[in-house]
Amino acid sequence: MEVLSDHNWVLTVGTFLPLVGVLIMLFIPKTDEVLSKSVAIATAAATLAVGIFTLIQFNYDHADKMQFAADAEWISVIKSSYLIGIDGISLPLYFLSMVITLLVMIYSWNHVPSPGNAKAFFILMLVLQTGMAGTFIARDLILFFVFFELVLLPMYFMIGVWGGENRQYASLKFFLYTMFGSALMLVAFLALFFKTGAESFSIPYLIENGAGIAKNTQIWIFAGMFVGFAVKVPMFPFHTWLPDAHTQAPTQGSVILAAILLKLGTYGFVRIAIPILPAAAKEWAPWIGLLAVIGIIYGALGCLAQTDMKRLIAFSSVAHMGYVMLGISTLTDFGLNAAMFGMVAHGLITGMLFFIAGSVKERYHTLEIKRLSGMLVQMPKLGWILGFSAMASLGLPGLAGFWGEFPAILSAYQPAEGLPVETFRTYMVIAAIGTVFAAAYLLWLYQRTAFGEPTAEFAAGHGHDEDIHDVNKFEWIAWTPLLIAIVVFGVYPQLMFKVLDPAVGVTLKAFGG
Repeated sequence: MEVLSDHNWVLTVGTFLPLVGVLIMLFIPKTDEVLSKSVAIATAAATLAVGIFTLIQFNYDHADKMQFAADAEWISVIKSSYLIGIDGISLPLYFLSMVITLLVMIYSWNHVPSPGNAKAFFILMLVLQTGMAGTFIARDLILFFVFFELVLLPMYFMIGVWGGENRQYASLKFFLYTMFGSALMLVAFLALFFKTGAESFSIPYLIENGAGIAKNTQIWIFAGMFVGFAVKVPMFPFHTWLPDAHTQAPTQGSVILAAILLKLGTYGFVRIAIPILPAAAKEWAPWIGLLAVIGIIYGALGCLAQTDMKRLIAFSSVAHMGYVMLGISTLTDFGLNAAMFGMVAHGLITGMLFFIAGSVKERYHTLEIKRLSGMLVQMPKLGWILGFSAMASLGLPGLAGFWGEFPAILSAYQPAEGLPVETFRTYMVIAAIGTVFAAAYLLWLYQRTAFGEPTAEFAAGHGHDEDIHDVNKFEWIAWTPLLIAIVVFGVYPQLMFKVLDPAVGVTLKAFGG
C-alpha cells in the first residue's frame, strides 16, 4: 500500500508535544495554579495548531492512502517498529481528540474539581492526550497496544482522585474491566503474530497475511480482540463499568471518556480486527449486530430508569455506541461510513451533554432530576443549550446525530454478501424502535429539568440561589466550537463522509466492498 509522505514528523510532534508540556509543568510549583493552567492550555493549543496543520496538509484526493507515515526501528527483538500514518478513517478522530482536550482545559480554567490540585489534574489531561492521539496513528500492533493502555492510567487517577463519593469503586471497576479485556486482546495480537509467520507486528503486513490463517483459528483470535475492544466501546454485556465511571468521574473526565475513549474500541474493530481477519469478521458479524441492538434497547430502557442526570447520559452512550456497532457489523461501505460518522457525532454531542451536566452540578450541587426544574426560567441560555444538545442526541435531522444513526439503521437492510439478510433486517427494525425510546428519554429529561418553575429549594430567596448563574465566558469558549460543529456536520455531512469513504473502501477490500 503506497504511502504519500511529506512532513513525516507531523504525527510524531502532534502526538508527543503534550509530553513536552508535562515536562515543563513538573518544574512549576504546585501553588502557582495560574502558571500551571496557562502552560497546559498553551501546550494543548500548540498541539491543536499542529493538528490544524495536519488537516491543511492532508491530501484529500488520496484519503484512502496512509499519509505523513514514518517507520523507525523500535523494539527489533520482537520485530515491532515505530510505524505510524494517518488516513481518512483516523484523521477525524485524531483531530477530534486534540479539539476536545483543548476545550476541556479551557472549561477547567475555573472548574478544577476538588481537591484543587490543578497542576496534577492538567498533567493527567496532557498524558491522556498523547495516549489518545497515539492510538489513532499507530500502524503497529504493539505500538497500538502501548497507546491503548496509556490512556488507562490518567483516567484511573482522574476518577479515583477527583471523582464523586464512590470514586474508588468506580475507578477500580473501570481499571479491572479494561485490563481484563486488554489481556485477551494482547493474547490475540500474539496469536496473530505467530500465525502469520512471526515476521512483523505491522498492521499492513498482517492485513496482507491474516486472511491466510485457518478459519477456525481466525474465529478464536477475533474473539480475543472482540472482548478487548467490546469492553472499551462498551458493548452490552461488557458495559457495566461505564455508568459508574461516568457518574463518579469529574466533568472533564466524563467528557473525554465519552468523546474519545469510547471510540478507541470501535476504532480497533475498524482498523485492526475486521481487515486482518475477514473470514472471522463474517462469522462474528451477526453476533456483533445482535449485541449492538440489545445494547440500543437496553441502553434506552436504562435511561428511562435513571434518577441522576449524568447516569442517564452515560446509559445513552451505551445505546448510541450500539448504533455504531450495528453499522460496523454490516461490513458494508455504507455501514462503516455511518459508524465512523456516528463516532465523531457522538463525541461532539455526548461530550456537550456531559459539559452541561457538569455545569448544572456546579450550580445546583445535585444532578438528581426530580430536584431540578425550571432551568429555562433561571438560566435560559443553559436551558436552551441543553435543549439543543438533547435534540442533537436523539437524532434530529439537520444536526450531526442524525447522520450517525439513520444511515447505520439503513445499512442493516443490505449487509455484506454472505451475511444473513433477514437477521439484519430484524436488527434494523429493532434499532429503529430504539430511536423512539431515545426521543422519549431525552425529551423526558429535558421536560423535567428545563420546563416549569424552579423547585422551592432553588427558587429565588431560598439561600441556594447565589450559585445559580447563566453560562459564563469560559463555558462559552469551550462550548461554542462543539455547538457549531454539531450544526455544520448536521447540515453538510458530506464534509466528513468524503474523507471517510475512500479509506473505508480500503478497509473492506477483503469483502469485495
